[in-house]
Amino acid sequence: MVNIAVLGYGTVGSGVVEVIHTNHERINQRIGDELNVKYVLDLRDFPGDPIQEKLVHDFNVIVEDPDVQIVVEVMGGIEPAYTFVKRSLQAGKSVATSNKALVAKHGAELLSIARDKNINFLFEASVGGGIPIIRPLNSSLTADEIEEITGILNGTTNYMLSKMFYEGADYAEVLKEAQDKGYAERNPEADVEGYDACRKIAILSSLISGQQVDFEDIYTEGITNITKEDMMYAKEMGMTIKLLASSKRDNDHLHAIVAPALLHKEHPLYNVNDVFNAIFVHGNVLGDAMFYGSGAGKLPTASAVVADVVDEAKHLNRNIMTMWKNEKLELLPLDNTSKKFFVRIKGDAEAMKAHLESSFGPISIVKVDGLNGEFGFVTEEMTEGSYKEKSAEFPGIIHMIRIEE
Repeated sequence: MVNIAVLGYGTVGSGVVEVIHTNHERINQRIGDELNVKYVLDLRDFPGDPIQEKLVHDFNVIVEDPDVQIVVEVMGGIEPAYTFVKRSLQAGKSVATSNKALVAKHGAELLSIARDKNINFLFEASVGGGIPIIRPLNSSLTADEIEEITGILNGTTNYMLSKMFYEGADYAEVLKEAQDKGYAERNPEADVEGYDACRKIAILSSLISGQQVDFEDIYTEGITNITKEDMMYAKEMGMTIKLLASSKRDNDHLHAIVAPALLHKEHPLYNVNDVFNAIFVHGNVLGDAMFYGSGAGKLPTASAVVADVVDEAKHLNRNIMTMWKNEKLELLPLDNTSKKFFVRIKGDAEAMKAHLESSFGPISIVKVDGLNGEFGFVTEEMTEGSYKEKSAEFPGIIHMIRIEE
C-alpha cells in the first residue's frame, strides 16, 4: 500500500480525493499497488463528509508518520506551503503540488532536496492545469533545444477576451460575467494583471534554460486596458487579441514577456477560445508542437496532480525530475527585443501619415467605421526601446498592442 497525505481540502484538494476515489481501480493498476489517502490536513472540519475520519489539523502528525510516502500540497500561497513541502522532502517523502507561486519562487531549492533524498518533487498542475506540459518537457522533449514556448496560460482572461472579441462586450461587463460564473475571483488581480500567467512562464523558462528565472524579472502587462475598440481594430485587420505568456531564445539569451498580443488567423493560438488554455512549443529538432485543454478547474487540475502522485508511487526511490540550478538567469532586456506594433492614435490619418513615417518608418494605416477622431497604424519590426523612444513624440497615442508573428 502507498499512503499519501493531502494538504488542503479546498477546490483542488477535494478534487484530488474525488479523482482517487472515482478512478481507484485504474490508478492502482497503473501503480501496481494500492493508493490510500491516509490523512487530509485542513484547519476546518467537514461534518458529514467521509473525509472527516482522515482529517488532521496538525502537520506534524503527517511529517512524523513513516507510513506516509507521498504528500500532496494543494493549499496555495507561499506559507505555510513552503515550510510543509520542505519538511516533507527532508523527511524523505515525495511531494506533488499544483502551487505555481511556490514552484516559481522555490522550485530550484525543492528540486535539489528531492534529488539529494532520491525522491521526487513534481508540479505538473502548476502550469497548465489539466494540460500535460511539464512531463513532456521533462521526458519526451529532452533531445530538443526548446527555442520557444508561447502559451495562453490563463483561462479567466482567455474567456474574457473571447467574449469581448465575439460579442463586442466591454471589459467591465465580461469581468462581472466571469466572476458570476466562478471563473474570476472577487479580487481578479492575479488573472487580469497577468501575474498568474507570469509565474507559469517563469516555471517553464526555468525548465528549458536549466537556471532560475525569477517571475519579478519578466515584463508583465495584463488585459485591463484592452477595450472593445481594440477588438474592432483587431477584426478589421483579420486578427484577434490574446494574453500571451512567451519565452524565446535569442542566440545565447532568453527573453520572456506576458502581454496582450494581436494574432493573425494563421497563428496556432488564434482559435483557442473560452476558458481553454494552449501551449505552443518549438524545438530545434522537433519543430512545432501544441498542447491544448482545460487549463483550470477542480477536476482537470486534480487529474494532473494525481498523475504526478502515480508517477511518484511508481518511482518511490528514484528521482525522475529534471533540475534547474539556483543560479539566476539574466533575461534579455525588454528594450532589446523586436516586434511589430499596432498603435491607436488621435487625429486624422492623411494629415499625420508623413509625420508618423518620418519617425516610425513605413506604416500601414487601419481605420474602423464608427470610430471618429482616431485611427490605427502598424509599424515595421523594431525594438521595444526604439518604439518607446519614437512614441514619446506623439502625445495623441491612445494604446499600443504588440503583434505576434
